[in-house]
Amino acid sequence: MDSPQARKTGLNLPAGMSETSLRLETFSGSSSIRGLSSLSSPSKSSTCSDRFIPCRSSSRLHTFGLIDNASPVKEGGNEAYSRLLKSELFGSDFGCFSPAGGNQSSSPMSPSKNMLRFKTDHSGPSSPYSPSIFGQDSGFSSEASTPPKPPRKVPKTPHKVLDAPSLQDDFYLNLVDWSSQNVLAVGLGTCVYLWSASNSKVTKLCDLGPNDGVCSVQWTREGSFIAVGTNLGQVQVWDGTQCKRVRTMGGHQTRTGVLAWNSRILASGSRDRNILQHDLRVSSEFISKLVGHKSEVCGLKWSNDDRELASGGNDNQLLVWNQHSHQPALKLTEHTAAVKAIAWSPHQSSLLASGGGTADRCIRFWNTTNGHQLNSVDTGSQVCNLAWSKNVNEIVSTHGYSQNQIMVWKYPSMSKVATLTGHSMRVLYLAMSPDGQTIVTGAGDETLRFWNVFPSMKSPAPVKDIGLWSLGRTHIR
Repeated sequence: MDSPQARKTGLNLPAGMSETSLRLETFSGSSSIRGLSSLSSPSKSSTCSDRFIPCRSSSRLHTFGLIDNASPVKEGGNEAYSRLLKSELFGSDFGCFSPAGGNQSSSPMSPSKNMLRFKTDHSGPSSPYSPSIFGQDSGFSSEASTPPKPPRKVPKTPHKVLDAPSLQDDFYLNLVDWSSQNVLAVGLGTCVYLWSASNSKVTKLCDLGPNDGVCSVQWTREGSFIAVGTNLGQVQVWDGTQCKRVRTMGGHQTRTGVLAWNSRILASGSRDRNILQHDLRVSSEFISKLVGHKSEVCGLKWSNDDRELASGGNDNQLLVWNQHSHQPALKLTEHTAAVKAIAWSPHQSSLLASGGGTADRCIRFWNTTNGHQLNSVDTGSQVCNLAWSKNVNEIVSTHGYSQNQIMVWKYPSMSKVATLTGHSMRVLYLAMSPDGQTIVTGAGDETLRFWNVFPSMKSPAPVKDIGLWSLGRTHIR
């Protein structure tokens, strides 16, 4: 039978325990701890909290080998991988600790004190993948982690087309040139026209009359004067800004198909197989005659330092002349067709490129210091023109029979960057803009086409079209 005390409270209490010992006091404020003080340890007082936070200073982690001892490595195991992983996690300095059992200044599993600091390393590649860590035969290389650069995209269509009526389809003529002042000169029939790339203004420079014709045009390097080679063998020099003739020089017996300026001297090549050098500062018509070709001279280019003159002819020869010599310093006879396309590299001294005609179809590279042929590439069609990019180490070629294409090559690998088509006849004429980004090509289809093929000097991104040269066809005259 229940006791009266148990019935009153409804609790079954053990013997010797009264109800008052379980009474909860109502408290607030600073006296809140008193109600629980009787439950705390009798040896010392502690502060009440709502969670348990252990004191790690009292932990004996070293007893379990978690700090002082590194993970055991099997004999012949992955020690290199372990060093690599620790170097990646804690820095390159951490990877150079002494082996287990040696004297160590710091624990191998403790991170470097510079782990969360910004650091600039000027001593070279700090990546553990560098060959300096594993040696040259490890199979790792710094280039392996670098993704290959995507090929540069070249627009496949011209951004400007000009009609050029009466532009002759003659392999041996040179009727297009682009000045350093951004003016394009074009020989059309008996006339020379100037087209300003800045405002598309067309100016008629001269008319040679019904008994003569334009065979070649060439601007001075400053872009203020232009030389005109005629069908009668004359060389006329005109002021391009005032459209006035400055000088007329003779000496050739027949048409003057190619011209080349250096800083002071104008060289002219003719069907009479001779090369004449003219100096406007003297009264004589020419100061020297270079005789070496056995057929018409159709290619002429001065080197960038003005010390050498390269000439190509219909006799399949490529000759290199010194500045003051009257005999060729080099006779290069590997071509098997006429050599019209000639270009000196602006990136490497004494590097000369030449292209052969229909029976040859090759672009050849020469070291003019010793006369050695460096490379030869069969392009598959007649090589009409060559021009080096001054912004990147690439070269552009224009072609005739049988594909009439324009090709951009990367040197020295000679891998194709782009192949452009659009002309319906041989691409006989080529000139480059002053900034080196745009080329203009001319053909017997009586069109001039402007192509963005090279990047700018500052940015490797492809050149974008500008609003002035919107796609369309206009007339050069």
